[in-house]
Amino acid sequence: MSRWQPDARGRLERAAMELYRERGFEQATVAEIAKRAGLTERTFFRYFADKREVLFWGAGELQDFMVSALASAPDSATPIEAVAAAIQGAAVLLDQRPIEYARQRRFIIAANVELQERELIKLASLAAALADTLRKRGVKEPTASLAAEAGIAVFKIAFEAWTSETSQRDFPELIRESFDELRAVTTGT
Repeated sequence: MSRWQPDARGRLERAAMELYRERGFEQATVAEIAKRAGLTERTFFRYFADKREVLFWGAGELQDFMVSALASAPDSATPIEAVAAAIQGAAVLLDQRPIEYARQRRFIIAANVELQERELIKLASLAAALADTLRKRGVKEPTASLAAEAGIAVFKIAFEAWTSETSQRDFPELIRESFDELRAVTTGT
């Protein structure tokens, strides 16, 4: 095995995505993923707790990024403006990754109820972390939770538009437009 080649995580991730597409998430095994990547199962488990984590390993980094961006928003920003700035920053970060990966990930998750549940848990965790950060900034309830949940709804809707097969637009642009739509919905304009 060529386990000494660089980028083991990336190789495992690519191998997993290929197998998930070819055979379906349920049928792909850790042993097959490792073999296709030219690595051992032990190496797989150094990077991922299980085969689901291939699709979700960056969730903690994304959450940390959003929380940090929200915490550093100007004091003059309204709760929704601060959340929008944090989500806009995350969109720029995610937009740097190949769109095809995001599309494949979305397709794989959509085909598996267990993965859909995990994705919803990830989004709920993001919303809770943003609401907690808003409360630390002095925002009272229910405003903190409403702003955080609305922001995550915008993120989810824009992500689905960005990863649609026909989309040619960048994620930050779709986030901006979705926040504009949210403002229009809430103000009636």
